Amino acid sequence: MSTTHPSADGEHTHTSIEDDVVDPAHIDNLSHETRRFAPSPTFADAAFAKADMYEDAESDRLNFWSRQAERLSWTKRWDDILDWSNPPVARWFTGGELNVAVNCLDRHIDNGLGDRVAIFFEGEPGDTRSITYTQLHAEVCQAANALEALGITAEDRVAIYLPMIPEAVVAMLACARIGAVHSVVFGGFSADALASRINDAGAKLVITADGGFRRGKELPLKPIIDEAVQSTPSVENVLVVKRTGGEVSFNDIDIWWHEALAEQPAAHQAQSFDSEHPLFILYTSGTTGKPKGIFHTTGGYLTQAAFTHAAVFDLKAETDVYWCTADVGWITGHSYVVYGPLANGATQLMYEGTPDTPHKGRWWELIEKYGVTIFYTAPTALRTFMKWGDEIVAAHDLSSLRLLGSVGEPINPEAWMWYREVIGGNKAPIVDTWWQTETGAIMISPLPGVTATKPGSAMRALPGIAVDVVDASGDTTPNGTGGYLVLTKPWPSMARGIWGDPHRFVDTYWQRYEKQGYYFAGDGANRDLDGDIWLLGRVDDVMNVSGHRISTAEVESALVSHPRVAEAAVVGAHDDITGQGIVAFVILRGQSKEDSTTIGEELRKHVVHEIGGIAKPRHIMIVEELPKTRSGKIMRRLLLDVAEHRALGDVTTLADPTVVQLIADGMTNNDED
Repeated sequence: MSTTHPSADGEHTHTSIEDDVVDPAHIDNLSHETRRFAPSPTFADAAFAKADMYEDAESDRLNFWSRQAERLSWTKRWDDILDWSNPPVARWFTGGELNVAVNCLDRHIDNGLGDRVAIFFEGEPGDTRSITYTQLHAEVCQAANALEALGITAEDRVAIYLPMIPEAVVAMLACARIGAVHSVVFGGFSADALASRINDAGAKLVITADGGFRRGKELPLKPIIDEAVQSTPSVENVLVVKRTGGEVSFNDIDIWWHEALAEQPAAHQAQSFDSEHPLFILYTSGTTGKPKGIFHTTGGYLTQAAFTHAAVFDLKAETDVYWCTADVGWITGHSYVVYGPLANGATQLMYEGTPDTPHKGRWWELIEKYGVTIFYTAPTALRTFMKWGDEIVAAHDLSSLRLLGSVGEPINPEAWMWYREVIGGNKAPIVDTWWQTETGAIMISPLPGVTATKPGSAMRALPGIAVDVVDASGDTTPNGTGGYLVLTKPWPSMARGIWGDPHRFVDTYWQRYEKQGYYFAGDGANRDLDGDIWLLGRVDDVMNVSGHRISTAEVESALVSHPRVAEAAVVGAHDDITGQGIVAFVILRGQSKEDSTTIGEELRKHVVHEIGGIAKPRHIMIVEELPKTRSGKIMRRLLLDVAEHRALGDVTTLADPTVVQLIADGMTNNDED
């Protein structure tokens, strides 16, 4: 069978493992949560989504999605809503035609909204830009003309390797406007990683920058491109955005972005493309093997991205200022920085830098400055802020916030409560969202005007989405138990395949439950007695302790519920007696570490109290930091190397490669007696 491993870039890839590793009927459900938070009557009355949306979707799922597609502007209406004659490749809104960039820009201008701010940009050094829809449209048109002048045509691939600056959005929309397929690579990957993605896509053009700003320093990007293109024969030109002004070498194929655009008019006649025209490739990678190019098409993807952005975040485009902190190099940046918000005519904040530059209150300062009303970020960031202390947050006025979102991994209940109380002032609903690069858009989430939320639960599938929690045979597990999360019916924004490798797409995501026709998400989950869904993380993050299948997420949640703990990561290390023993790596809150050598036993007892003796950690190590990728995901496979005293695996994709070695050095002198 197959399961998934967190990859170097924070996404997921599947690899073959033995059946008996993850094939028991259920995953133990050890957590219990009794707190409930219903939406206020005022919020519910004005909410975009109403309770009857579930009933509408349940009674006629396809017509529900047809109505959501009608929220977009189509130049040719579709003939059929869904063609599922060749699973697992779906065709949504077949025969329909539209242009993504027109839906994100032109139609808002045509509706008199050209003066609305599309993007408030804040650079890490403090430089700012306010870009209206009219201004963004003009620059996208110039960029589209420039791409065509360089010979880029529909279905050509364009690699984008930029910092978190508005030109990244412009580049993506310019590609969409002319029908070129963009492949955005996070602006921190190495030359080898970048070259492998360029070659797999066969990109003709690369769009990059001289550099960006990160943690108060210039981060050069152009030298990485220069090295990469030495082994990418398909690349004909490199467009270079001048961001830092640092010195760069220029080659025959290099062109300054600003010079290329200055030669072009600020008008462009967009053509429409088939609903199934490829829109983008986004690579996920693993610890071995070549990256997987997940590709998405046009009509279905934009329909679900726009609908979920409006419904899940209760968007009021006339008044809201929305901020998703994700980089455009990840799927969250694609769907909820670029395509969803702009298709909905939203005003959003875009920030280039890190949350601790030039100080640890930078994000809260920006929320106060721009009056952000909707805030969407990752649990990893929230736990970091918890570690830094509430007083940093308290120094800023966050009263503008009316809705909070979580994305990227399961959020533990205590981080959820901290988010609600400290950031949201006990008034802003929280939408804890589950989805993947492969799903394209949010699949499981509360609807903020409808759902009475539970801290730590993603609650239920959105209207029009069909999910189940099943055992190894594909049978639905009873409420109150855990199993494997599957998607049982096609959805509009689903991936159409792995670029150039359709067999790998089937083998990776569909083979496990081929008989049932289910998509296997690779995540464990349980449904509580109310039927609400709790994500347990990747199935390879489930430990087998004395015959019990225990999720690392539940043990980590129990640890973080202790008042001294800011963040925790748990792995199941080999144990001759119990099969696996639980090893926990813990970051303490605050600056004081005076009890770091004695708190381990207290934390072990706390876990026993919270979820039972079977989950008692064998060893707890206090650490300063955890090994994380540049997208914020904890690299548990490296922690397992440490726990089992093995040679460390590849650390080149870590944000700070030195962290894991420091942990390993400490582990050798700190084993439990």
